[in-house]
Amino acid sequence: MAAVLQPASRESLAALTERLDSWTDSASARDLATTTDELFAVARFLDSERSVRRLLADAASPEDARADLVRRLFGSQLSQPTVDLVSELARKRWSTARDIVTGAEGLARRTAIAIADRNGSLDEVEDQLFRFGRIVAREPQLASLLGDAARPVEGRVQLLDSVLGEKVYPVTATLLREAVRLPRSRHLDVVAEELAELAAARRDRSVAKVRTPVELSSEQETQLADTLGRLYGRTISLQVELDRSLLGGLVVQVGGEVIDGSVAGRLAAARRSLPS
Repeated sequence: MAAVLQPASRESLAALTERLDSWTDSASARDLATTTDELFAVARFLDSERSVRRLLADAASPEDARADLVRRLFGSQLSQPTVDLVSELARKRWSTARDIVTGAEGLARRTAIAIADRNGSLDEVEDQLFRFGRIVAREPQLASLLGDAARPVEGRVQLLDSVLGEKVYPVTATLLREAVRLPRSRHLDVVAEELAELAAARRDRSVAKVRTPVELSSEQETQLADTLGRLYGRTISLQVELDRSLLGGLVVQVGGEVIDGSVAGRLAAARRSLPS
């Protein structure tokens, strides 16, 4: 399940996200790639080193002391942009020490998504993440193997790579590999869905999850996205899943709102309206 952050952590992550987005807008492609890898490495380090993350998230310790600890730990190992970001991470208030791991991972993910935006692969990365999530949801044995923290991590990453092959963009592969390396008791299909939504949000879009009993043409998808965009007053990105059980029509979910226009949905509604 997705991490649910308490108010202090949410505010800290929001402030860090704003700073990160400002930096990624002007950073070079090389700096983006380096910082992505380094932030993921920091997240894994903090996840494995309980004592360090507790020190960095200790609100009783002065902010400067926590930032200085980051420089002493990572200053000679990380690039300057990453050191600056992690120092700011340590300066923030976190509701729990575990939340600082979520913060580091969240920054890494956003930096990876910025790479896809920069090189023009963002739409494809979003679609690949969504489709991978559907595959894992349908294959519980694969999900179990990839998420089993008792198995060697590199073996799980190799299994993932064998599934992905060379069919996905590098950013997609990076995001999914890191999700496997740092499972933290989360279901991989849910993580893939979160990542797809993050890719959509990069351009201030909302995600509409569409279930349909037949394949939609490109023209139909464009028309549906335009219609939903007018309905919700913002750009909508579609995630389309084939579901033969619907018989006809569509089921569309945007956030917590579900629009069930399927034949199966109408039949179910009719049955509920019948007197018992």
